[in-house]
This record gives sequence, C-alpha cells and structure tokens, in this order.
Amino acid sequence: MTAGDAVEAVQRAYRSEYGRTVAILMRTLGGSGNSVVSGSLGDAEDAVQDAFVAAAETWPEQGVPPNPQAWIVTTARRRAIDRIRRMNTAQRHVEQVAHEQQDEQVVSDDADDELRMILLCTHPRLSPESQVALTLRYAGGLTAAEIARAFGTSEATMAQRLSRAKRTIKDARIGLPEPDRIEDRLPVVLAVIYAIYNEGYTTTSGELSRVDLCQEGVRLARLVAAHGRSDLEATGLLALLLLLQARRRARISADGSLVPLPDQDRSAWDQALIAEGQALVRHCLAVNKPGQYQVQAAIQAVHCDAGSDEDTDWTQILALYDMLLTMVPTPAARTARIVALSHVEGPARALAELDATGAPGTTTDAADRYTLAVRADLLGRTGESEAARDVFLRAAELADNEAEREHLLRRAEDVDPAG
Repeated sequence: MTAGDAVEAVQRAYRSEYGRTVAILMRTLGGSGNSVVSGSLGDAEDAVQDAFVAAAETWPEQGVPPNPQAWIVTTARRRAIDRIRRMNTAQRHVEQVAHEQQDEQVVSDDADDELRMILLCTHPRLSPESQVALTLRYAGGLTAAEIARAFGTSEATMAQRLSRAKRTIKDARIGLPEPDRIEDRLPVVLAVIYAIYNEGYTTTSGELSRVDLCQEGVRLARLVAAHGRSDLEATGLLALLLLLQARRRARISADGSLVPLPDQDRSAWDQALIAEGQALVRHCLAVNKPGQYQVQAAIQAVHCDAGSDEDTDWTQILALYDMLLTMVPTPAARTARIVALSHVEGPARALAELDATGAPGTTTDAADRYTLAVRADLLGRTGESEAARDVFLRAAELADNEAEREHLLRRAEDVDPAG
C-alpha cells in the first residue's frame, strides 16, 4: 500500500467514523449526559481530531491498521483519557474506564451511536439551519469547508455557525440522547434529512447537484428507518429519497444542464432503486396510516411507473396532491398540484386556479421561482407567448442556481411566438 492509499484511507475513515467516534467518547467516557471533560461536544471532538491527526501521521509510514475504525476509536479514547489526567479531573472515573475498556477492545458494539448523534444534532434548542449543519458535520462527516460549499457560504461563516451551535449545546448542558428519543424527535429528524437531500438535489451554489449530499441523505434515511421505534413516515421518507435518487443521473445532461422530467431518458433511471422505493411505498399503503412523506413517495412512484411522460397517471397524482395538501398546505405542494391539474383538466383551468390562489407576480422571493416557472409554462400552453416569456425571465432572475437559471432562460427563448 502506498502513502497515497493510506491518505485515502484516513479520508474515508474521517467521513464514515468521525461523528460516530465522537458519540462513542461522549457515551463511554463522559458518564450519563456528559461528554469527555466538561459536558461539551467540543471536548469529545478535540480528542477525535487528535486521533485523526495521529492517523494522518502514522498510517502513511506504518501502514493502515487491519481495523481502521477500531484504531481511531482506541486512539481517540487514549487521547481523551490523557486530557482528563492532565486536568486532574475525574481521576477515579478515568482509571475505571481504562480498566474496563482495554485498548484491545475493538469498538463499541452499540449500533445506535450514530443515531444518538443525529438526535443530539437535531435538538429543539437549535435553529433549523444549525440542525442541518451539525448533522452534516457529525453524522455525515463533512468538514466545515464542504458544508459551506454546499450552502454557498464562506467557510468562516459556516465555522461560526457550527461554533455557535456547539456553544448552545454546551451552555444548555444537552447530553447525548438515548435512541428511544427518536419517537419524540422523529418529525424534526426527518425534516433535517429531507433538507440535506434537497440541498444536494438542487444545491444553492453553482452546480446543479451535489452527489455527496444526496447520498448522505439516503444513508441517514436508511439509518433512521431501520430503527425499531421509527414509524411509517421514516419509511416513507426513505422511499421518497430512493425514487428521487433513481432519476437523479438522468436529470443532468452531459454538459451539466437541467433535464426536466418529461425530457429525461427513462432508460437511465436506476431500476434497482425504483424497485426498492416502490416496495416501501406498497408496504406503507398496506398499513394505511398515511403521512406527508408517504404521500410524496407515492407521487414519485406513479411518475416512475410511467414508461413515458404521456403515460403518466396524472389523475392519480392529482388525487395524491389533494391528500398531501390536507397534511402540509405549503406553496410548493399547491403549485405542484396545479401542474397535475393542468394535465387532467387543461392549462386554462389550471391557470385560472393558480390566479385564484394569489400566485406570485411581482414578488422577489426566490422561493417563488418554481411557481413563476409553472405560471409561465401555463401561459405558453394557453397561447399567451409574450406573457410566458416575460414570466420565464422573471423566474430566471430569482434562480440562485446557475443551471436552473440557464434552463429558465432557454425556456424563455423557446416560447413559440405563434402560441
């Protein structure tokens, strides 16, 4: 194995083991509800960072250990104990831990450590933005720089956000939760995972998609759905993300352009992911306790069932959006229902209903660009070409993703002058 291979092994271990190792230290060395030294997440993190520095220094020279995960956990535990000894704190506890957890012990066999970390990162005392950032940092193993790039902000700004969030955890003396708290926190946990996936699916910075964020969202959804105390909404979210992920590759052309669903090469869809997602949807339907993620997954399953855009069962999709709106009456869901309505009852009927809902016309809120794009499409389909072009251009001005902006500009150029 070359030095370069060893460096790659360190990087892989960092991504996969960083957050879990922090959780292991907080749980095994800190006592009930505390971390290694003073009850803060940062104390455990310092010891883990020391371990990865040691790995970066020794693995290229001595080779990658047979069990990198165990090496990281053991080294981090030693560094944590050394820190406590140097501070002359909790000496009796340290000696007990050192006796009970010998260095030969590989790693904790507690499979819930990562789930504990997710629950800590989604504590209700934290802002939604902090919840997402912390989850990516500690459950996903992304660096502050990587998270900053994903959200189109500077590394310094993201580092400050993470620091403030960790300070909140420390000041509020928030301990590492037990896995059974998943029942109480599930709505927030699922919302954070969905936000992570969505940010990867249409990132707010430059490129159209961030594969790493999408994959991390799917991985976290699998982890939560597999927990015995999760409910069907966790299964529904996993199904939704799998069905979206199945089409992700076809959504982006070779030159990085956005390919809308009607124009996608359906042979490029990942049939294995579709089969898995649809099986989960069928399971949810059989239990018949619908929730918002289950309904959204069912909508995507209908799209994936269609061999072409013309074969799409828009009547069923419209009915599903009607159901979704009784659960989460969001602007995005209302606009998506308008699209389905246009395929069932025609663009004129859909445009009239969109106007009746007070659709955006002069707003500068970038969140409304999707509604503007739908309005422009409906105007074009009803023969109002000039108005359609103007609204497409307005939507393009609001887009904060370059690929999306270029797509909307092309739509404006392609409007048929004859209607």
